[in-house]
Amino acid sequence: MTRFTPADLEAARDRLVPDVVTDGLRVLFCGINPGLMTAATGHHFARPGNRFWPVLHRSGFTPRRLEPSEQAELLSYGLGITNVVARPTARADELTAEEYREGGRLLALKVARLRPRWLAVVGVTAYRAAFGDRKAQVGPQERTIGATRVWVLPNPSGLNAHWTAETMAEEFARLRVAAETAQERPVRRAGPDGRAGKTGRTGG
Repeated sequence: MTRFTPADLEAARDRLVPDVVTDGLRVLFCGINPGLMTAATGHHFARPGNRFWPVLHRSGFTPRRLEPSEQAELLSYGLGITNVVARPTARADELTAEEYREGGRLLALKVARLRPRWLAVVGVTAYRAAFGDRKAQVGPQERTIGATRVWVLPNPSGLNAHWTAETMAEEFARLRVAAETAQERPVRRAGPDGRAGKTGRTGG
């Protein structure tokens, strides 16, 4: 892996990291925002110690552990990656409440356009801030965006000591099973702004 100096990472603050997306994904994973290592490399969840890629494999989403540089391979498994906020930072606490709210609005529009089966936000604090849902917990949410259902996953950052790789993989696996279950169920549809609307039915 290329070694980056502190100056290299600081220089990456203005870089945009492209989404890994296509229409109709099984699961669109959504990070909080790119870290500086991700911005420097262009690869999502690239910081050493981030557990996203090993947990993704351990939970059964991928047949082997992918490296961040192999992120495009996710599309072949019906998976993708985006972020709530596009601006790279060294720490998530550098983001403002307004950035979270605007990020949530833009994310809802993106989801309505791409129509993944599930949107999986990795970080309950980020989800609460982006969608104004202070009581949200890890797990499936009542909120839908069009026909897309929403699941909140634990933040895979190595700083999140409340979750081990094992317990995190168990939660990811719960989502995997739900995403693979083609079962019709009633949902409350929502518009691009994420607000609940009429009840409809959709696949799991």
